[in-house]
Amino acid sequence: MSFSHILIELTHCPVELSLNLLNRKWVLQIICDMFFGKTRFSEFQEEKPEMSNKALSRSLRFMEEQGLIEKIEDEYFLTEKGKSLNKLIYDLVVFTLDNNPDHYKEETVIKAKEGFKKQLLEKSD
Repeated sequence: MSFSHILIELTHCPVELSLNLLNRKWVLQIICDMFFGKTRFSEFQEEKPEMSNKALSRSLRFMEEQGLIEKIEDEYFLTEKGKSLNKLIYDLVVFTLDNNPDHYKEETVIKAKEGFKKQLLEKSD
């Protein structure tokens, strides 16, 4: 069976399904926060003053329903499914850093890549 036949058999585009999940407002930002140690409701809002309590609650509930996070008492944690996004997020960071030279100094790019690699890839091993 050729790859084009496999594509025809797919009822939903895998990229589209992933983007529908991750393109929801605040989802990727919250997941990134969780990779960097944030677990509490108030921590997710610290650097996002434009995110209302209602929007955050809605996003966290959606993420729980999708199996990306779990709530234990008053804290939120990435599930294995949520943790598996580490490589994707790292690749997005590298893509952005490499393709926006007007936004970042070269030494900042190097340090940022190292920091994100340590946080997203090395901690996950």
